[in-house]
Amino acid sequence: MSFTVLTAEFMHESNTFSRYRTDLPQFEIDTLHYGEDAIRARSDANTELAGFLDVARPAGWRVIHAVSAHAVPGGQVTRGAYDHIAGRIVAAAQANRDRIDGVLLGLHGSMVPEFCEDGEGHLLALLRARLGPDIPIAITLDLHAMVSGAMVRDAQIVVSYKTYPHVDMREVGAQAARILGRAMAGEIAPRTLRTHVPMLDEANAGRSDIPATRALYDRARQAEAQGLLAVSVNAGFTGADVSCVGPTVLASYDSRDPAARAMAQAVTREIAAQIWEGRLKKLDPFLNVDQAAAEALAWRGPRPLVIADYADNPGAGAYGDSTALLKGLLDAGVTGAVLAPMVDAGAAALLHRHREGDTVTLALGGKGDPNFGGGPLKVTGVIRKLSDGTYTGDGPILGGLAHSFGPTAVLDVRGIEVLVTSEAEQMRDLQQLRAFGIEPTARRVLAVKSMQHFRAAFEPVAGKVVLCDSGALATPRAERRPYRRVPRPLWPLDRDFQPPAFDSPTRT
Repeated sequence: MSFTVLTAEFMHESNTFSRYRTDLPQFEIDTLHYGEDAIRARSDANTELAGFLDVARPAGWRVIHAVSAHAVPGGQVTRGAYDHIAGRIVAAAQANRDRIDGVLLGLHGSMVPEFCEDGEGHLLALLRARLGPDIPIAITLDLHAMVSGAMVRDAQIVVSYKTYPHVDMREVGAQAARILGRAMAGEIAPRTLRTHVPMLDEANAGRSDIPATRALYDRARQAEAQGLLAVSVNAGFTGADVSCVGPTVLASYDSRDPAARAMAQAVTREIAAQIWEGRLKKLDPFLNVDQAAAEALAWRGPRPLVIADYADNPGAGAYGDSTALLKGLLDAGVTGAVLAPMVDAGAAALLHRHREGDTVTLALGGKGDPNFGGGPLKVTGVIRKLSDGTYTGDGPILGGLAHSFGPTAVLDVRGIEVLVTSEAEQMRDLQQLRAFGIEPTARRVLAVKSMQHFRAAFEPVAGKVVLCDSGALATPRAERRPYRRVPRPLWPLDRDFQPPAFDSPTRT
């Protein structure tokens, strides 16, 4: 049966503690494509849209694609940017309301605009107001979504990633589309149950590469194999000070089947309880800067030592310009090393006023907030490479997708090649170095700003991986961030409390 389906992608992870804002230019730098242009750019890559089309095209659906918009995590989304992008989606729904049979949206789940706490819930409410209560809406979410009651009220079908590093975007898009197809055909009447856990995030931030957390996703897949439409385990996002913060467990089920609802209730309770019970089982060991620098100085392995600056991860909305780790490596006398990226548009512009081979002295980094990761660092280095910053990924996450760091330079500071970029982006693909003349496998130490996504591309070439807490904005020490809006009590900000029994999943 042929259906008409409205599709869109609108994704941002908003760090409410950032001094900056995410405006339309940040979406334009990363991803902002409309209609058929978006389909051409994203249908042959690991994207939700590609997954939607993998189902829609063979089924003969008519796809009306409004927009694909994605910006690197950062501060709250401005009203202007939100209204522009959401407006495209809502206008497409309004213009085609009499022929739309269903909606497929690729969302993040942790978007916080300037004017409300729940960007995705607000968008879904706008769509419901245009389309009425009966049109099925399916959404995909990032594993780090903070899922509100409003979201599961207005989207009957919710499917989240089950991998971190995230490598299943296309797979999840296809799963959501298949469920939507059954709903449009009248085979099922889907609904979604939600259970919330009173924690900032899951103990290991949703890492699917370790047994303790992978077991949660394995249980979710098992429940899907037993008949539930989708079971999603969302680890939450610590960078947002909002009332819906925290892990959630979702189960989409056929509401016509009483046994399915009972199973959804049991599974969401079970997994939520496992998340709570595992709150003390944090497996990530964090080195401080001095310890990481000592490890780098002593490293003699045949393959690179990878130091992940967890706290300055632009992928969690950190500024990406912390100087603490660079200073520590320089003070220790580490050479044969790379540090990437150092997000400093002013420094990149200054370097671009010189030529490759020039020796330049400048104040590097530390402009975002010196209280998180250190202030500007005066360095002298040789410019090895000047570039417009464009690259095309070839790894598990970014394969086939073109991105840009903006004007970029490689500055060699006493044996440490610093990738100085204008735009924020975490390290998650080897082409983010190779495109700028740096062969990662030929370096002794790779200091990369990322929490977990770096593992998809960098761990296979690493001799060893260590995590560093440089004290930047995404530090795992949550007590350093001034939470004011989150519900209390909340682990680990509060420790001496018992959560409510996980026996009342909600669909509100």
